[in-house]
Amino acid sequence: MNQRNNHRLVLFPLPFQGHINPMLQLGQILHARGFSITILHTNFNAPDPSSHPHFVFRSIVSDLDRSEVPISDIPGLISLLNTRCASPFEEHLREMMLLPGGDAVPITCVISDSLFSFTCGVAERLKVRALTLRTGGATSLHVYTILPVLKEKGYFSIDVLSGSRSEEAVKEFPPLLVRDIPGFDLQKPEMTLQLFDNMVKVIKSSPGVIFNTFEELEHPALTSVREVLPVPDFVIGPFPKCCVTSSSSSLLAEDRSCISWLDKQPLKSVIYVSFGSVAVVSEAEILEIALGLADSEQPFLWVVRPRSVRDPEWLQKSPSHFLEALERRGKMVKWAPQMEVLAHPAVGAFWTHNGWNSTLESISEGVPMLCMPCFADQGVNARYVSDVWRVGLHLNGGLERENIARAIKRLLVEREGEEIRERALVLKEKANASVRLGGSSYQALDALISHILSFE
Repeated sequence: MNQRNNHRLVLFPLPFQGHINPMLQLGQILHARGFSITILHTNFNAPDPSSHPHFVFRSIVSDLDRSEVPISDIPGLISLLNTRCASPFEEHLREMMLLPGGDAVPITCVISDSLFSFTCGVAERLKVRALTLRTGGATSLHVYTILPVLKEKGYFSIDVLSGSRSEEAVKEFPPLLVRDIPGFDLQKPEMTLQLFDNMVKVIKSSPGVIFNTFEELEHPALTSVREVLPVPDFVIGPFPKCCVTSSSSSLLAEDRSCISWLDKQPLKSVIYVSFGSVAVVSEAEILEIALGLADSEQPFLWVVRPRSVRDPEWLQKSPSHFLEALERRGKMVKWAPQMEVLAHPAVGAFWTHNGWNSTLESISEGVPMLCMPCFADQGVNARYVSDVWRVGLHLNGGLERENIARAIKRLLVEREGEEIRERALVLKEKANASVRLGGSSYQALDALISHILSFE
C-alpha cells in the first residue's frame, strides 16, 4: 500500500454524465487500493471537487462554447472536444510532470476515456503510459468493430436511414434488428462511424483497456473483442459494486425527497422512469408517457430533467387524468440519486433509455427493465436486456399510452414479470460474486494494479 501511495494516476473523463460517473468510480476503486488520483477535466461540464475531497482536480480550458454545437449533437460535441482539448491536455500533463512537487508524486499512468482519440499519442510523446476506459459494454464494442462490414452490406444506405428496413434482422449479428445498430438513425452517420472507428483504433493501440462490466454477463462478447483487439483487458465491473464510498458525481442536484416518498410505497410496486442526462422528448411523446403511467395504475417515480422536454409548459397542459394520478400515486423530480433508488425495496421496475451505466446499475440491483433506447449503444444494450439476458421488456410497440400501460403491468403485476425478476436476481448475484474475494472482477482488478505498477 505504501508503495502504491507513491504512484499517481491521472484520469481524464469525457465531459458527459454517463462518462464522468464511471471514471470517478474507477478513481474511487483505485484510490481505495492506495493510488493517488488526479482528475484532469474540461471546464465544460466540470465535476464537483467537493464530492471527492480525496482527489486532486485540475481543469483544462477547452474553449467550448455551448452555442457552437447543441448538446443533443453528441457526435459533433465529441468531435469538437477532440479538436479543442488536445493541446491544453498536453500542456497540463507536461506541466504536471515538470512542476516540482506539483501534485506530490510523479505520474505513473494516464487513464482516459476511449472516445478521446489524442490522449494515448500525447502520453506516448511524454513517455507516460496511457490506458483507456471503455465506459460502455463489451457487446456494443463488438458491434463497433464490425460497423465497416455492416456499412459494406448496405445497412447505412438511404432506405435504412429512412426507416423502411429498421425492423429487419441483422443476420451478421443476431439478435440485433437494423434499428439497434449504433448510429444508423443519426443525422451525421459518417461522423458517428468515424468516431466509433477512432475509438476502436485507440483501444487497439493502447497498452490496456478497462471495462465496466463483468465476465459472467458479457463473456461471449468479451471473447470476440479479445480476438479483434488483442490488448491487455481488465474487466473489473460493475464499478458501483466495487466502490468503498458512494460519493455522488452528478452534474445535476439530486432531489432526495424521492427516497422518503419511496419509503411509503409497497414492496416492488414502483416503476422508476428516467431517460438519462441527454435524451429529449417531444410534446406528443411526453403526453403518451404521462397517460401511459396514469393508465398503468401503478405507483411511479418519474425523473423529468430540465430541458428534457421541448415544451417547458407541458405539465400545465397535461390532462387532468394524469395530474390526478400524479397526485394520488406518482412523484416527479428533476433528478434522482439513481443507484439509491434502484436499490430501494419499493422499486419493482426501471423504465430506462438503456445507457450502459443505467443498464448495469439495474442489473446490479436485480431490477427488471422496460427498454426505450434513444441513440448510440442503447439499442444494442436494450436488445440484449430483452432478448439475451431476458431481464426486461422492449417497448417494441412504440410510445402509445396503451402499449406503455400494458408493458408496465406485465413487469409489475403479471407472472411474466415475476419470471423476469427471478432472472434479474440471478444476474444480481453473479454481479455480487464477481467483485468478492476470488471473483472474476476482483482478480481482474488485482491484474490491473500489477499492470499499472509494471509501468515504473
